[in-house]
Amino acid sequence: MTTMAPGTARDRVGFPQAARMEWIKLRSLRSTWWVLALTVAGAVGIAVAVGVNTEDAAADLTNNALAGISLGLLLVGVLGVLAMTGEHSSGMIRATLAAVPNRPLVLAAKAAVFGAVALAAGEAAAFIAFLAGGAALPAGVPAPTLGQPGVLRAVVLGGAGYCLIGLLGVGLGTIIRHTPAAIAVLVGGVYVLAQLVAGFATWTMPYLPIAIVANSLSVVEPVGVGQVRFLSPWAGLGMLCLYAAATLGAGAFLLARRDA
Repeated sequence: MTTMAPGTARDRVGFPQAARMEWIKLRSLRSTWWVLALTVAGAVGIAVAVGVNTEDAAADLTNNALAGISLGLLLVGVLGVLAMTGEHSSGMIRATLAAVPNRPLVLAAKAAVFGAVALAAGEAAAFIAFLAGGAALPAGVPAPTLGQPGVLRAVVLGGAGYCLIGLLGVGLGTIIRHTPAAIAVLVGGVYVLAQLVAGFATWTMPYLPIAIVANSLSVVEPVGVGQVRFLSPWAGLGMLCLYAAATLGAGAFLLARRDA
């Protein structure tokens, strides 16, 4: 049997090779494509349902068309969790780390590949939902167009929300490693607990991930609820990026120091 000495090819695996491995793993799972298909279908279905029932032409029709993002965020977030916890539950993480000993590089490659896929799916869902929602509006309600101020930005940033919530899921999956627990933290923290906290401390509402996507990224003009003013679109995008970076950074730190 041949022994590989330090400095051989395996030790010099770089980001392109690691990313290629992650892409092969992600695309080989049928669940990936089912979840992404449901994400797009759900966003479009909700957009059509909201459009058909729209009566107020003065409402933010772009935000209405993107209402299905909330469902898609949950699906992509859970898929992000599974992208990491699935390797731990199956034991594949040992083979991955044997092939790529640089553990932070493994997570960086996984985050980059998953983020790119989630971004592509999110933008597809946002643009198709926007067009479908506009087409479903009643005859007396003019559909918004991408050329109107703030509309294209709202659609693009709404699609980007899928990517960032998905990366948040990858980070949580890396930190927790146990699938049910990580999904519970994602759903409970991002959706359930966040809403409860906002009810008692309304000043936190503009900083909650789901509120950022719904009230900062996917609106033509951010508004407020009572005394609460939501973040501007770009400030909201920056806050979501910070959340994703913090969880991924913590995950990289723990992945490098814990046993596989």
